[in-house]
Amino acid sequence: MESLRVFLTGPPRSGKTTVIERILSSMRGPASGFHTREIRRKGRRLGFRIVTLDGKEAVLAHRDTGGPYRVGAYGVDVENLERVAVPSIVNRPPGEILVIDEVGKMECLSAKFCRAVRKALSGPNPILGSVGLKGDGFMEEVRKWPGLRLIHVSAANRNELPGLISREFQTHLHLHLSIANDNKKLDIS
Repeated sequence: MESLRVFLTGPPRSGKTTVIERILSSMRGPASGFHTREIRRKGRRLGFRIVTLDGKEAVLAHRDTGGPYRVGAYGVDVENLERVAVPSIVNRPPGEILVIDEVGKMECLSAKFCRAVRKALSGPNPILGSVGLKGDGFMEEVRKWPGLRLIHVSAANRNELPGLISREFQTHLHLHLSIANDNKKLDIS
């Protein structure tokens, strides 16, 4: 049985991260991975930070960050991405849900990140993620990944999606657990 891979897409601020957070809050079971959150001060967006599900944080991009990597007004800290986000999605126990929020222009500046996402998509773990609506290269590769279910988030569906997707993951995880238990029973006899 192939593992479940669900990625949300939609324009910025459409609610992708909020949908993912609501799905995770309603589910039981182990999960690892990361979210990308805005850094705001006085209503102004200054950048983005990476927050892993186990509580690690680092700045992904900021208006004040220098260096060779830039997306729009933001300098991107590829080292922080590779140090914090990448370990949260590689070499995880089978059955653990991987959260990859998000695969966007900033994240795609890291070849190490792209390799880690490819490895995760090819592995046994169920994945809940988000990917930019536009963008070519690796973002397009993810959107077209075989067996990946791509769901467009909009104002019309973002309130219903958490329940629908959560049930889909719970059903999938229950089936995998049942199959694993049946295989253990077969090995014992």
